[in-house]
Amino acid sequence: MLESSQTNLYKLLWEYDPNALIAIDRHLVIRLVNPSFCQLFKIENEQIIGKPVTEILGDIRHIKEAWDKKQVIKNRETEYITHNIIVKEFIFPIPEENFILCIMTDITSEILQQKELKEMQEEMISKVNKVVHNQMKVAQEIAGLLGETTAETKVTLFKLLALFNK
Repeated sequence: MLESSQTNLYKLLWEYDPNALIAIDRHLVIRLVNPSFCQLFKIENEQIIGKPVTEILGDIRHIKEAWDKKQVIKNRETEYITHNIIVKEFIFPIPEENFILCIMTDITSEILQQKELKEMQEEMISKVNKVVHNQMKVAQEIAGLLGETTAETKVTLFKLLALFNK
């Protein structure tokens, strides 16, 4: 009875996990995905089970490397360009079961917000630089005019003093 309730709990966790979950066999064929994976990649479960993972994910060198080296990969940011998504991946090879499990957290909106913020910052810096440049230009023009009028005033004052000293 306890084993059955644990199995049900695992199924519920799999079904309701907000992260995209995928199980791939050692031949890199998709064996299991959860609803969040299907939603993220906009695909039906039946369309991808039994298919090579490359049909959905494209370049999977990092997944192959995790399998070959029997190494866990944590927090790897991966962009799946054909699906317009960016995910943070946790890849766990399980050699004794001949499976690779991958947990994907969608960070697309966060990355896009960061890019937008950076673009806004760069645009603001450019505008500030332009304003400062224009102010310096105007200040130099004003200084030049002040210098000219000061020189003219000095010449006039010397002429006036020369008249009084005669």
